[in-house]
Amino acid sequence: MAGAEEAKESALSRRNWFERTAYAALDLGTNNCRLLIAKAGGDDFTVVDAFSRVVRLGEGLTSTGRMSDEAMDRAVEALSVCAEKLKKRNVVLARSVATEACRQAVNGAQFIERVKRETGIHLDIISPKEEARLAVMGCHALLEEGEGPALIFDIGGGSTELVLVSTDGVVPEILDWVSVPWGVVSLTESERQDSDDPDSLAATYQAMRDKVSASFAEFAARLPKDGGHHRLLGTSGTVTTLASVYLKLQSYDRRAVDGLHLPTEAMRAISRELASRPIKGRAEFPTIGHERADLVVAGCAILESIFDIWPGERLGVADRGIREGILRALMASDAKRRNRRN
Repeated sequence: MAGAEEAKESALSRRNWFERTAYAALDLGTNNCRLLIAKAGGDDFTVVDAFSRVVRLGEGLTSTGRMSDEAMDRAVEALSVCAEKLKKRNVVLARSVATEACRQAVNGAQFIERVKRETGIHLDIISPKEEARLAVMGCHALLEEGEGPALIFDIGGGSTELVLVSTDGVVPEILDWVSVPWGVVSLTESERQDSDDPDSLAATYQAMRDKVSASFAEFAARLPKDGGHHRLLGTSGTVTTLASVYLKLQSYDRRAVDGLHLPTEAMRAISRELASRPIKGRAEFPTIGHERADLVVAGCAILESIFDIWPGERLGVADRGIREGILRALMASDAKRRNRRN
């Protein structure tokens, strides 16, 4: 009896320690720096701290092949805030990743060394495939039920990942995927707006659509002709921003947006409305503002091109993705390790 009681207490102690342990996921993208710190709780986790800042790390990268000193300074400043939060929350296990900007830039490795030297954060430049996998892990729970495969996508700053998944099992199986080098920053910089007259705005938007459609062509040819319900789930600032415009929010509210499913035709209509407006007109929407007004049209062009190749009637919106995928992987790995040790 004593042995059984001791084993029970030991298991309870391990569980309590596990639930008090803080884990962190940091995602340094081409446009944003995002941090999530959480504790495990049952089958999910509880967020205890978060941070997000637009750093535009990839600004100018398309034309120069390098990250500018100003962009790197902005990113290091944001990462220094993250480093302080990691210390304050006593994080014991963390993973910090960098994506397209650091993959492409000729000075990417030097930047990673600078970050390590000045902030203590070890950034891991992940592959497009790993980026896609983590995004799926982080948001697949929001997929609607339905027949046939589903398409999950992540419109980033420097690239866009499309992932075709089967939901027949407990965890989605990746059937096919692609990463293209067009995100809201890279596409905006590749198609500069000459003027604000309607013809010029329309021509720029069409050029963006053509460029993205061409990059999707090979993947689109591999997609099943009978896609079942053509379920769609998007995780990115583009879809959350457009969803907030759809809801007519005066300020962004994650609780209203995350998990929302809305008509793709409504998203197309919003995309075309935004594309027809100059920057000042786009900034009039409260949840777009001046911070996102210059990049949002590129996101619209990518989104419409996704609808073209996977014509679902509804779009699922996820304000979650890579960071949540990292956290779930960290927690699952740590739990297995502790079980083996005990």
